[in-house]
Amino acid sequence: MLDLVIKAVAYSSCIGIGAAAIALIYNTTKTFNFAHSSMITWGIYIVFTATYLFGKSPYFFIALSALFGAFLGTIVYIFVNRRLIKAKANEVTLMMSTLGVDLILFGFLNIYSDYLLNKYKFPAKYFALETRDVFIKIGDAHIRLVGLVAPIVLALIVIFLHIFLTKTKIGTAMRASVENPELAGLSGINPEVVYLLAWVIGGGLAGLSGGLLSMVITGYTAVGMTIVVSFFAGAIVGGLYSVYGSLLGGFLIGLGEYLGVTLLSRFVGAWIFSYRPAIPLVIMAITLLVEPKGLVALSTRFQRR
Repeated sequence: MLDLVIKAVAYSSCIGIGAAAIALIYNTTKTFNFAHSSMITWGIYIVFTATYLFGKSPYFFIALSALFGAFLGTIVYIFVNRRLIKAKANEVTLMMSTLGVDLILFGFLNIYSDYLLNKYKFPAKYFALETRDVFIKIGDAHIRLVGLVAPIVLALIVIFLHIFLTKTKIGTAMRASVENPELAGLSGINPEVVYLLAWVIGGGLAGLSGGLLSMVITGYTAVGMTIVVSFFAGAIVGGLYSVYGSLLGGFLIGLGEYLGVTLLSRFVGAWIFSYRPAIPLVIMAITLLVEPKGLVALSTRFQRR
C-alpha cells in the first residue's frame, strides 16, 4: 500500500508540473498547446536514450529532458505560434496549429524509436525505466526515490515561479503582458520576448514532467496521447488562468486518478482499470459545475466570506 501511495504522489507531481506548463503558455499567448503530449513523450525518450547509451541512472538525465523540452518550445513558437500571433489569429486557430505540430512531433518520435530499435537494438517501442529506480530504506519499508524526487521538484518549481514572476524584471513584464499586452507594449515591454520565454519555460516544464514520468509509467511513442487528458484536466480544475492553481489542480487530478481507480477496483473489480482515463474528466466536470473558473476562484470565494 505504501508503494502505491509513493507512486501516486510521484505521478501526481509530474501531472502538476505538466499542467502548469499548459497554463503558462495559455495565459501568455492564449494558445491551448495540444503539442504538449508529444513534448512530454520526447522528455521520456530523452531520459530513456541517455540511460541506455551511457548506462547510468535515469536521474542523471532528467535535466536534459527539460532542456530538450525548452528547445521544442522555442521551435514551436518561432516557426508556428509567432507567425500566427502576428497575423492576429484567433484562439481556435492557435489551438489547431499546435495539434498539427503534435502530429509532426509524434511522427518524428516513431521515426526516432525505429532508429533506436534498428541501430542500437534498444527496446524503444515499449520500456519501463522504473526498474532502474533506486530504493531507499526507511524503517522496515523500501521507498522508491522518484516518490521523493518528484514532489521536491514540484515544490522547487513553485518557489522558482513565484520568485521569477514577482521578483524579477522579466517576470513582472510577463505578468504585465498577460494582463494587458497593449499597455505592456506602450511601457517598453517587448511582447515577443515574453511570448518566447513562456514557450521556453512551458516546453521545459513539459520535458521535465516527461523525464520524471519515465520513472513512473511505461514508455512508448503514444504514451503522451493517453495521459494528456490528465494534464489538461489538471490545468482546468486548478484554474486555467493561474499557474499556481494548475500546479495544485494537476496534483489533485493525479492523486484522484491513480488512487481512485485502485480503490474502485477493490469494490467493482479489475475491469475498472480500463476506464482510468475517465476519472480526470469526471473530476473536471464536477469542478466546472461547482466553479467554472477552477479551484483558485473557489478558494478566493471562501476567503471573501
